[in-house]
Amino acid sequence: MANLIDLNSRDDAGNVRVVVESPKGSNAKLKYNPALGVFELQRFIGESGYPHDWGFVPGTLAADGDPLDALVIHEGQTWPGVVIPSVGIALLKVTETKAGEPESRRNDRLIVVPAFALAQTGRAELASGVRAHLEQFFVATGELAKKRVRVEGWGHEGEAAEALARACAAYDAKRRQTPG
Repeated sequence: MANLIDLNSRDDAGNVRVVVESPKGSNAKLKYNPALGVFELQRFIGESGYPHDWGFVPGTLAADGDPLDALVIHEGQTWPGVVIPSVGIALLKVTETKAGEPESRRNDRLIVVPAFALAQTGRAELASGVRAHLEQFFVATGELAKKRVRVEGWGHEGEAAEALARACAAYDAKRRQTPG
């Protein structure tokens, strides 16, 4: 099985690939472990669970040292390891401070919709109520992980594309530096 972290961030049609770690409704925070090729349980996040599929964009490296986080908004049901061809529609700008650490760091979330869904509807926007719910969700789950999460604002589709390009460039630079 291929290491999911090393997949190309885009498919042949140019859609953003998102690997699901924790599916919508799950109250288990799962994280992909590339060394073992498995999904590991990190913690439980509360009774309500994830409002949408949570995962990462492979072939990226975000400011926090992990692949770029992504939330896939759709009405279906998936499971860990599913790759969803998607289109970025927004960027939730977040700063986190871990308990006991003096410095905060950016840990933005790419907000996407499945490419097929966008092809059917032609457009996707996040209503203000959805944005508020997502902000509350990430602040609350951060507290459960002993992190202080501060929402810095929302970026539009162009800012989402820029964040993805930066994370892809950082991943490529790291791969060039890694022997083997």
